[in-house]
Amino acid sequence: MKLNSCLTKVTLLLLFSILFSCTQIDPNEPGSLVPKTVDQNATLPSISVNGTLLHAETFGNPNNSMVIFLHGGPGADYRNGLNVKQLADNGYFVVFYDQRGAGLSKRHDKNSYSIQLLLDDLNAVIEHYKTSSNQKVFLFGHSWGGILVSAFINKYPTKITGAILAEAGGLKWDDLKEYIEKSKKLEFFSEATNDALYLDQFFTGTENQHEILDYKIAVQSSFSYANGNVEGIEGPSPFWRYGAVTLNSLVDIAESEGYDFTTNLNQYQKKVLILYSENNKAYDLSVAQKEANYFPIHQIEKIDDTGHEMIYFKWNSIYPKALAYLNSL
Repeated sequence: MKLNSCLTKVTLLLLFSILFSCTQIDPNEPGSLVPKTVDQNATLPSISVNGTLLHAETFGNPNNSMVIFLHGGPGADYRNGLNVKQLADNGYFVVFYDQRGAGLSKRHDKNSYSIQLLLDDLNAVIEHYKTSSNQKVFLFGHSWGGILVSAFINKYPTKITGAILAEAGGLKWDDLKEYIEKSKKLEFFSEATNDALYLDQFFTGTENQHEILDYKIAVQSSFSYANGNVEGIEGPSPFWRYGAVTLNSLVDIAESEGYDFTTNLNQYQKKVLILYSENNKAYDLSVAQKEANYFPIHQIEKIDDTGHEMIYFKWNSIYPKALAYLNSL
C-alpha cells in the first residue's frame, strides 16, 4: 500500500475522532461538516425562483447580452467556472447559479427531482434576469452543464441565441454511459477505490441526510484527479459543496428512464461552439464531432495542454475562442 494512501486513512481516522468523539459535533447540524446553503445563511447571494432558493451572482451590465454558466455534476457548483466572469469586461452580462440541490443552493428530497424541473429552473433564471424581450441569451455549459444546455435547446430552441458546450459527454443516455465507462470507472481493489470506499466503514448517511452525504462525496471526489486519470485533470479545482442527493436522484432517473436530448436539435439554426481538451482520453475529437453533428451549424475547438477541467486550468486558452464566438452572434 502506498504511503500517501496510508496517510490519507490515518488522517480520516483522526478527523472523525476529533469531530465525533472530542467535540461532540452533530453531523446533521447545518455548517458542522459542510458550508451552509442559502436558506441557512442569508448573507449568501441568492434568487428565489420556481419554488426554490438558488445560490447565484452576476457580473456586468444587466442590459447587455446575457451569458449563463451551467456547472457540471450533477451536484457540483459554479466556483471552478468563475473565470467566465471575464466576459463581463467585454460587454456581456454573466450569470452564475448553483443548480437546484447543488453547491450552496437549497436542498430538496431525492424524490422531488426531474429533468423537466431543472429545465424549468433554468427558464426561471433567464426570466428573472432578462431586462428586455430582445435581449440575447447565451448558455455556456461544462460537462453535465453542457448536457443540460442541450436539453434546454432541444425543448426551447427559440429562447437561446447561442451555446458553448465544454465536453458535455453524452447528449443521449447511451453516449453518457459510454463516457462514464471510459472516464469514471474505478477498478475494484485499486488504491483509488479503497480510498474512496474507506469512509463508508465509519460514516454513513440515509437518503436525505444532506450534510453527511455532501461531506462524503467531497472526500470521495479526489479520485477524479488522481495521477494518470483518464480525463487528464491536472489537480483539484475549488468548490463550495457537492449535492449528493441531486447526483443520486438524477443518476437513478437516467438509469430507469434514459434520455435523448437530440430529437429536435436539427431544428436549431444558431451556431454552437464545441470545446474539447487535448488530455481527456474519454472525450477526443471523434466524441466532439459526434456531439457537434447533432447541431446543423457548429464549430469545434481543441484546448491544448489540459483536461476536462479546462475552464479552471486553461481559461486563458478558452477565453479568446469563446469571445470570438459570442461576438460573431
